[in-house]
Amino acid sequence: MSFTLLLTLFCVSLGAGFVDAIAGGGGLLTVPALALAGFDPVTALATNKLQSTFGSAAATLKFWRAGHLGPEYWPIALMAGGAAILGTLTVTFLPRQILNYGMPVLLVAVALYFALSPKMTDHDRHQRLSTPVFIALFVPMIGFYDGAFGPGTGSFFMAGFVGLLGLGVVRAAARTKLANFASNIGSLSTFILGGHVMIIPGLVMGLGQFIGATCGAHMAMTQGSRLVKPLIIVMSLGMALRLALTPAGLVAYFFHN
Repeated sequence: MSFTLLLTLFCVSLGAGFVDAIAGGGGLLTVPALALAGFDPVTALATNKLQSTFGSAAATLKFWRAGHLGPEYWPIALMAGGAAILGTLTVTFLPRQILNYGMPVLLVAVALYFALSPKMTDHDRHQRLSTPVFIALFVPMIGFYDGAFGPGTGSFFMAGFVGLLGLGVVRAAARTKLANFASNIGSLSTFILGGHVMIIPGLVMGLGQFIGATCGAHMAMTQGSRLVKPLIIVMSLGMALRLALTPAGLVAYFFHN
């Protein structure tokens, strides 16, 4: 690959890492970039998992050092990672039409929830679902989706942690990145075993993701809901629009043979 192309991919992943650490949705920038660079669909998704793992690791580490994560949250990581492995293994068998038409609707719903929720602050509030049930049901469902496709995973996790567990946005963002990091690791390991990952561009983009995610996690902790809430709304609506306007849906576009 040329230096110019690698530099372009680095810059894309830098911006993607920043927004992904705060609101999710970085995959809607990096996966199309890899596809336009000439990668086949599965290789694009696999290489994206390598670079996104750097970003989720950087954000998770930043939140952990700030005291927002501890060993008691490892069940979240284990469930998300295991489900992502299953999602990656079944990536070629999923009913694509469900994702084509369902994802824009879900992302708009996430945006509306954060836009209209008057109680979304940096403080915890009423918990609607017990933590064990949340970990057993909600986390594996989103982890499976991340292994199968990925874009929007961070937004879906954030909506769950805020809306169902009642966490403040900073604590929710910390747990979102932990779950996303685990699902990335599970999916990436499966892709590597299948020989689908392009190492050099993945590492170059991973460096960009790491830098961008470190900055994004810092901004999320210092700015709190003032930054996280509007960025989630913008990214969710942007992802929904991108999916809806792509002929036959973004999923069908990437997996078209």
